[in-house]
Amino acid sequence: MSHFRQMRRRIANLTSKILSPFLVSLVIILLLSFESTHSALDALKWSLLLIAISIVPVYSVIIYQARNHGLGSRFIDIRKQRTKIYLVASVCALVGCFILLYLEAPLILVAIFVAGLSAIVIFMFINLWWKISLHTAFIAASVTVLVILYGSIATVTVMLLLLVAWARVEQEHHSITQVAIGALLAALIVVVVFYLFGLVWS
Repeated sequence: MSHFRQMRRRIANLTSKILSPFLVSLVIILLLSFESTHSALDALKWSLLLIAISIVPVYSVIIYQARNHGLGSRFIDIRKQRTKIYLVASVCALVGCFILLYLEAPLILVAIFVAGLSAIVIFMFINLWWKISLHTAFIAASVTVLVILYGSIATVTVMLLLLVAWARVEQEHHSITQVAIGALLAALIVVVVFYLFGLVWS
């Protein structure tokens, strides 16, 4: 492998780690919590709750599977190994939706959980036959949320989506079609859910 090729692989690997679904989700949770509340204390409360009912349980299961059952990697690149993770994530998202509704959480936080649940169910169904890129799905959903919230100024974040898509193809974890479908589906789900909640161009 040439030096240039090795450098590209290292950059792609670093990109996948920095812009992983879990870190992207963490940033979006923090941003939406502060965006939808009027005090730092309320924002911190919602942030911790959302992290506890979404990121922590799913990531814990992945780490456990990786250490004890030979999961391919923390990014779950093998399609058949994703089923259990999709099931855990869907349960967490469903429970999270009920908790947020019961606690009368800000509407945008409920919407993002509904969008997440919808995406997980759709992706889990697709995963029975085909693997799509969760990295590009998460970053595309996040970019869509940012554009909905902040308008054209947020379109610069599309560069992050392109970078992640390149990284996943460069690492040979996904094809161009898989990263494209993952991104398009995720963005579409966010737009539809946010529209139904009255949050698009409101």
